Amino acid sequence: MLAAAPLPALFSLPRGSIEGAWRKAQDAVAASEAQFEPRFFTASEWQTVRLLADLIIPRDEHSGSATDAAVPEFMDFIMLEWSENQTPMRGGLTWLDRECRDRYGKPFRECAAAERTALLDEIAWPKKARPEMSQGAAWFTSFRDLVASGFYSSKMGVEDIQYLGNASVPEWKGCPPEVTNKLGVKTR
Repeated sequence: MLAAAPLPALFSLPRGSIEGAWRKAQDAVAASEAQFEPRFFTASEWQTVRLLADLIIPRDEHSGSATDAAVPEFMDFIMLEWSENQTPMRGGLTWLDRECRDRYGKPFRECAAAERTALLDEIAWPKKARPEMSQGAAWFTSFRDLVASGFYSSKMGVEDIQYLGNASVPEWKGCPPEVTNKLGVKTR
């Protein structure tokens, strides 16, 4: 299934699509008193997506994890809105589970942390991946990019990077000296 999609464009997102998907994900989460019910992902895929998203962006001292930021919900809406991404996503999740079943006799979500890490280490860097792992590596790169796009366009992610855009600056004082010194740039 993974081979059915062109690898360079596994998850293509039209410009402006992220904001719309976020609005839908946030509205669905806010409107639901109960746990979010994915519309694209199956129950087992949902568990894997949530686990994998948190392995990519775990909770730390600065912010919450990908699931804390509702990234899996965002991803569910992305899959519904842009159907060309559905086959690559399903194919990659299937590949991940099949690879774990071949190695460990169980799907990714049921593997021990060390087993998950061993597999992810093999596909985390496409240029270092063995040829037989290249499609898994390409899928994981796209998955990781989608998680990062979701996280860093969420309210939590924007706060995590301390984004100051979209705010007026009443008085511009220039770049701080510690930054220009570090960059080796002289100001007038």
